[in-house]
Amino acid sequence: MDIDNGHDYESLGANSTMGQNAIAGALAGIGEHCIMYPVDSIRTRMQVLTAPELTTVIKDASQKQLRKKSRHLWRGVYSVIAGAGPAHAVHFATYEFCKEKLSDQLSLNTKLRAPGSKFEISNQLIASGTAGAIATFAHDFMMTPFDVLKQRMQLQDSTYKSVRECARTVYSKEGIRAFYISFPTTVSMSIPFQTIQFATYEYCRARLDPNGAYNPKVHMMAGAISGAVASSVTTPLDVIKTLLQTRGSSTDLEIRNATGFKDAARIIYNRHGLMGFFRGFRPRVLTNMPSTAISWSVYEYFKWFLSSDRDDKFRDRI
Repeated sequence: MDIDNGHDYESLGANSTMGQNAIAGALAGIGEHCIMYPVDSIRTRMQVLTAPELTTVIKDASQKQLRKKSRHLWRGVYSVIAGAGPAHAVHFATYEFCKEKLSDQLSLNTKLRAPGSKFEISNQLIASGTAGAIATFAHDFMMTPFDVLKQRMQLQDSTYKSVRECARTVYSKEGIRAFYISFPTTVSMSIPFQTIQFATYEYCRARLDPNGAYNPKVHMMAGAISGAVASSVTTPLDVIKTLLQTRGSSTDLEIRNATGFKDAARIIYNRHGLMGFFRGFRPRVLTNMPSTAISWSVYEYFKWFLSSDRDDKFRDRI
């Protein structure tokens, strides 16, 4: 398997510029979050409700909301549109830049190794995982406030009529801290999530298409697999993050007074045990599999499309 065959296509310096990667990333982020938004709304509601209410929300979501009031599942989507574009632009541009630099640095230590060897594959996985972790920090710093607004509006009893109203209310009642109280937890979840996702994606892509050419089917399959693996591993952290981001809308005093990771984890464990950390597991995986597949597919397509020296023979493959 010759990973080097795909290096020219993937690398920042060879084909795509920083600006092109940013544009492709922005479009990928918007597409990823918007298409699967209703399922994500159900996941949020499942994670914040108490056990007796959980059955009710599943039944209601499947029988009423999805048929008669499906529009309620789209509340807060404009927050995602506003935040996902810039955040994903920074994310993917940073990822490509760091991946190339790390790959070049690692290759200096193994330049005598045969292309496609286990050493080459290992270097690619290390570079991809590390670059993903670095890019995630920048992404989460930009996206967390928008994610807070999104989840506040996704709640079943939300009364906010617009993202602007939600932002104004949260700020006036809870201050700027409310927008970043979950940031440490978000980063602690996102870094392993993105590290696993990027490394798994690059590994699957290389396995499914050793030539490294632009291949929509491979990008989609590799994206779906990486999304499923990463979301499965990080679900407990996602439950904690959701509790912290929605605490201001809770009528439960203990939840409203949660100040961070430890408090949220203690509340979840005391009330629901270990299984409480896997609330919303299925909708989270069902959200991340297609959304990650969409994200990578859109990103790879626009990166290829915007690349100035792409090979014309691939045009017929769209």
